[in-house]
Amino acid sequence: MPEAPEAPRHVPRARRRGRTALLVATAAALGAVAGTCTGYLVQADRTPTPLPPLSQPVVKQAKGQVEPLSAAQDPRVRTDGDLRKLLVPRPSGARDLPYRLGDDGWMNLAEYAGTYDKPGKAFSDQLTSEFRRVAVASWRTTDTHTVEIHLVQFRQEERMGAEDQADGGMYWAERDSGNRSWPIPGTGEGRVYVDSTPEREPGYLPVYSAEAHAWRGDIAMDIYICDTKPISKKEIMGLAERQVGRL
Repeated sequence: MPEAPEAPRHVPRARRRGRTALLVATAAALGAVAGTCTGYLVQADRTPTPLPPLSQPVVKQAKGQVEPLSAAQDPRVRTDGDLRKLLVPRPSGARDLPYRLGDDGWMNLAEYAGTYDKPGKAFSDQLTSEFRRVAVASWRTTDTHTVEIHLVQFRQEERMGAEDQADGGMYWAERDSGNRSWPIPGTGEGRVYVDSTPEREPGYLPVYSAEAHAWRGDIAMDIYICDTKPISKKEIMGLAERQVGRL
């Protein structure tokens, strides 16, 4: 049975292909403002604290130079490089999708916004969320079994864009009543979703789907799998764990 969805912490905005949304951290922003106002009121009622004397003991400067962090210690060394190298490689024997997805592993903002139900709104939302770039991988193992992986990176100078992105995907996935979900180990709040009820349209084969959403640092991970046959938890979870492990 699917777990009961938690109330969203943010306000949903654009929705990707009927399933993904961008979120704005209004609750967090209001909380920060309230905390600041409370601090001013507390300080106003306190007796002024005397300042320390200007003369202080001189601390000797250490000699030598500090060694820079290695790539293993500093994740920014890895994520500021070629983001495509962090994508899970396609399996042996996999083929290209029948439709074009990006160019040489990249999607520009206009192309990425085009994957949403309302591209114009998605474009604006991504700019507000400090969108930086997105690397994509895609393949099909049969004529009907397709996989898409998006690594969306944000500048995160004034807002947590990666967390908002992942929250948006999970928010809309939880709203699909046929979805069962499980946490992705090692991601905090990341989850995978498997749709037990296919989407049906007259004249078309039924389509089952599974998806995964998580974030690490300034990168949000979105994975989508579709097929005319049910998709197993093992497949989507294994792919999500391998992709998160590369971030």
